[in-house]
Order: sequence, then C-alpha cells, then structure tokens
Amino acid sequence: MPDKRPIRDDLQATLDARRDLGPEYEAALVESFVERLDATISARVRAELDHHGATPHRQKSTPGAAMIPIALGSMGIGIPLTAIAAGNAGLVGLTITWIAIVVINVASAAAIMRRNY
Repeated sequence: MPDKRPIRDDLQATLDARRDLGPEYEAALVESFVERLDATISARVRAELDHHGATPHRQKSTPGAAMIPIALGSMGIGIPLTAIAAGNAGLVGLTITWIAIVVINVASAAAIMRRNY
C-alpha cells in the first residue's frame, strides 16, 4: 500500500496554516491542497497503470454501428405505421408518417455524430 504520510502531512500543514492565517485565506489554502491532492492521485494512477502495463485509451466507435439499431427500429415501426396511416388517412397520413420517421432518424444521426466527434 502506498505511503499516505505525505498527503496527511500536507493536510495537517493546510489546517495549521488556516488556523494561523485565519478564515480569509481558507479558499486559497483549500485550492492549494486540492491541487496537491489531485497531483498525488494522478501520480498514483499513472504508477498503477505502468505497473500493470495498461495504457489509457479511448475506445473508438464507428457512427455507423450506432445507427444500425435506429435504422432497424425505424423499419420495424415504419411497416405497421405505413399500413395504419395509409388505411386511415390515405396519402397525406402516409406522407406525414414517413416525414416524421425521417426527421427522427436525421436527429438521431446528428446526435450520434456530435457525440463521437
């Protein structure tokens, strides 16, 4: 287990400085301690990753893969909606139904593209 003494010493020094300097320096002291704590955590994570031979990397996904369920869902929903719209409202209902499906697909594709880039 890594030695926790340095960070404890930093915390004690921060508390002592706060007591000596007063509450008007509290925000600066806390910010300074948090920066040292972040650096310590980052160093420990890097050391652990180096120890295990892991390198952090971002998984790349292809936008096309995320669109497959949306396309299949649109087709699955589109078939019964086409029958219902054409049977009840004729060509106008059919047109409105497919325009809505296209708008939903375009909005989904834009959201996926924005998320991946």
